[in-house]
Amino acid sequence: MSDPMLPQFINRLQKNDRHCRKLARRQELDCFRVYDRDLPEFQFTIDRYADQLLVAHYSRSVEADSRAADLPTCLAAISQALEVPTESLHVRERRTKSDPTQQYQKLAEDKQLLIVREGGLRFYVNLSDYLDTGLFLDHRTTREKFRELARDKRVLNLFCYTGAFSVYAADGGAKNIVSVDLSNTYLNWAQRNMVLNRLFDSDCHQFCRADVLQYLHDVAPESFDLVILDPPTFSNSKAMEGNLDIQRDHPWLINRTLRTLSPGGLLYFSTNCRKFRLERESLEAEFVKDITNQTIPFDFQGRMKRWCFVIKKP
Repeated sequence: MSDPMLPQFINRLQKNDRHCRKLARRQELDCFRVYDRDLPEFQFTIDRYADQLLVAHYSRSVEADSRAADLPTCLAAISQALEVPTESLHVRERRTKSDPTQQYQKLAEDKQLLIVREGGLRFYVNLSDYLDTGLFLDHRTTREKFRELARDKRVLNLFCYTGAFSVYAADGGAKNIVSVDLSNTYLNWAQRNMVLNRLFDSDCHQFCRADVLQYLHDVAPESFDLVILDPPTFSNSKAMEGNLDIQRDHPWLINRTLRTLSPGGLLYFSTNCRKFRLERESLEAEFVKDITNQTIPFDFQGRMKRWCFVIKKP
């Protein structure tokens, strides 16, 4: 199928890739976003992980899809434009309005891990088995800020996923780090990332399998100096009646987390809830600062779909 827009798509990919490669070299990166639905006829996000590409294809209405080039044609164009063989393209089909639980679904059992660089560190990613790879590229700048603050701090990483914030904190000289998640798979992955960077210290680094809300209920007050809280938009938890809805429940969640902090401690709070509105007046905080714009990496400029705040305990 020939599409008159295809040359424009190829040109956009090549232009984006040249720009991103130049900036990535300066920042010691080999994983970054190349394309994010820039052209309405081509509904893809494309992330480069070293010599591999993660290509997410977003389904739209039947009428809109009928006007777009077919998927095999688009994949051939992506391969050509970015000079990556088709066998190194990892393709996902995603709905435009995705189920917030999708990131936890398993797709395959290939267990093929790739090591990528970011900020002088290395991380394992998996481009085949999950919808998400194990490294959220849009939080790269936030992780840098976290590392800068971590020296001699007691750090807590809640909903830690594969532990990238914990690795950055360890590299920044944190005194001790507790990483909490309900998934053993992700906790093991987090520990492997720490070992990969030769930062793991069993005396200082704890990987805790727990329901985060229950953990917050049980942990002693003032146990930490620096916390990252990056919860899912929705989640089930035995610690609450029904589900966790981040818009509805964030004042409770943030205030409970603040109690784990020492006086003057900092909480970094982030959410992917696009219509999120922070209820500042409900927070037991000395100050709250929206740092979303300051934490947007170069490859996500104009494309950011999450919020980030720094919150200080009195």
